[in-house]
Amino acid sequence: MWFPAPRTLTPRLLSRLPDRHRQPRRTPWADANRGGAMLDSFLEGPCFDAAGNLLVVDIPFGRVFRVGPREWEVVAEYEGWPNGLAAGPAGSLHLADHRHGLLSLDAATGSIAPLLETVGGEGFRGLNDVVAGPEGQVLFTDQGQTGLQDPTGRVWRLWPDGRADCLIRNAPSPNGLALDRAAAHAYVAMTRSCEVWRFALRPDGVVGKAQCFLRLPGGLMGPDGLAMDARDRLCVANPGHGLVWVVDGFGVPAFVVDCTGFGRLPTNLCLAPDGTTLLVTESQSGSVLAVELPPG
Repeated sequence: MWFPAPRTLTPRLLSRLPDRHRQPRRTPWADANRGGAMLDSFLEGPCFDAAGNLLVVDIPFGRVFRVGPREWEVVAEYEGWPNGLAAGPAGSLHLADHRHGLLSLDAATGSIAPLLETVGGEGFRGLNDVVAGPEGQVLFTDQGQTGLQDPTGRVWRLWPDGRADCLIRNAPSPNGLALDRAAAHAYVAMTRSCEVWRFALRPDGVVGKAQCFLRLPGGLMGPDGLAMDARDRLCVANPGHGLVWVVDGFGVPAFVVDCTGFGRLPTNLCLAPDGTTLLVTESQSGSVLAVELPPG
């Protein structure tokens, strides 16, 4: 690396998907994304609802869980591939679904409604992640099966009045999303090029000088979920290596969270309400991990 070795942090187990929710079987999602493996779950999208409850999604089985220390409650179960979750208006949640587009989830009742299924009559490639921006904006990635062979993934922004801006349209597998705390810049994980891009958010939808903010070591999988901590440090899930990187505002690695004691698939991230406890969905073991991020 060009920088000093980051300090290694070891996560702890917060909660594991109970066995009663695990029924290993082959699914169309696993056929397309996991080589047809027999899966009992694939967790992503950790997010806190308005009541302070932690929710996660289970992509291949169309489930959204409310996570407890031992018991997990099924909030919603439907015919879809839910991937990303973010806080929405009036206590609702935005749900990025690979098959159905952008949805709205009522965590109290489990009801799901379409929010944006097409733009200009054209469907999406397959949504992945979603994040809430300022003034009611919603940013989401449209990943599909794009990659280095087809760098046409997109990053969208939806305004409260229904306008949709295509901010990026040449992305090699756009995945996780995060905004800095001022909501001035967006960060996007480009899984297949092993990069995180950074660009300024402008109200006119014009994007200029998008920058490669971070480049990760190559391997079987590049960066997945992103999260920004209370000190504007970017946390980057790297399932290809079983790690989570924590980098400062200049892109210099400060910490690396080694998740390999639980599995090699840390897929997505969120910060707990305290702003310093990082939660990680580890999808190989079907668990949620937690680690406290030091101040410096």
